[in-house]
Amino acid sequence: MTIVVFGATGQLGRHVLTSLRAHGVAPTEVRAVGRNTERLSELAAEGFATARADLDDPPTVRTAVEGADTVLLISASEPGRRLPQHRAVIDAAREAGVERIVYTSLLDAQDTAHVLAPEHKATEALLAESGLTTTILRNGWYTENYVGDFASARERGVIANAAGGARIASAPRADYAEAAAVVLTTDGHAGRIYELAGSYAWTFEEFATAASRVLGSDVEYRALTDDQEKQALLEAGLDEGTASFVVALAADSRHGLLDASGEQLEALIGHPTASLEDQLRTL
Repeated sequence: MTIVVFGATGQLGRHVLTSLRAHGVAPTEVRAVGRNTERLSELAAEGFATARADLDDPPTVRTAVEGADTVLLISASEPGRRLPQHRAVIDAAREAGVERIVYTSLLDAQDTAHVLAPEHKATEALLAESGLTTTILRNGWYTENYVGDFASARERGVIANAAGGARIASAPRADYAEAAAVVLTTDGHAGRIYELAGSYAWTFEEFATAASRVLGSDVEYRALTDDQEKQALLEAGLDEGTASFVVALAADSRHGLLDASGEQLEALIGHPTASLEDQLRTL
């Protein structure tokens, strides 16, 4: 058996490798694929098979999937460039006779208005057309995405953004990685689409309260308008495009696009995700 993990040198990928090993998969049966040669060398020293591949260079992708039984495609990290990169992996997997491909998508990818959804929706369409056996993991938000807010709470005692009263069912990367490892190592997941989210949806008011308890000092949440947040981001040095993108993410949160049930993630990993306060203690 050979499981190829694209994105293995990234943050989610590293957790997946740890979880696969915990599920009894020998490192020699896992081919860790990424661009970071230093990290690949570290993984090789841990016993993992490795391959360097650039998703913008299809021949390197084809080499990476040779002889694979299963491919985990962790969605690429650069919005706006993902679709051709994902297509390169899907095409290579089909040509190599891969048995199954597992893809990390986005919550409710087919119907959501989330700013990041179009590339995930299009990738799911490519998978449906590929003829491959597929499993789609529609991941919610990672709690680690809010490390900046937690840092602001620690340094200034204030969290300020335009998310307002959004409820966000986040979970740690390690839990999403564990779900991926379960799907990769157990039967019954062919053709399945999983909507994955944390067990407890929280608001930024609750985030501030939890941060206060973790830090032992008062933390205030200040709700901004979109324009106010954009101006603050520009003053902090972000360029116009990035600032607008961050504000769009906050608006999507405010509109409830990151609030979902945690039942399917709990079922895969066998337990509820940790409380927000416990998650903040690990940031």
